Amino acid sequence: MARKKRYLTATMADGYVKTIGPTAAPFTHYWRIVAHLRDGKTEVFWGHATSAREATSKKALTEQAARRYGWRSFDFEVAELTEH
Repeated sequence: MARKKRYLTATMADGYVKTIGPTAAPFTHYWRIVAHLRDGKTEVFWGHATSAREATSKKALTEQAARRYGWRSFDFEVAELTEH
């Protein structure tokens, strides 16, 4: 039997709302990286994960990316997804 498709929503601390779906995947968390580049611009990277642990594990990789690409700084956030 096919899994029911659903819509998932994450609300970030700054009020940004991300909706994912329709999906049958077991996602529980959404992560977002806002990279502040040397030239004053920003780049946003995002994704979803099946657990809080998986989502927060991205932070170590983000620190490596910041050094490799010369980002001035970055903001890393994780939010829980809610079904609606």
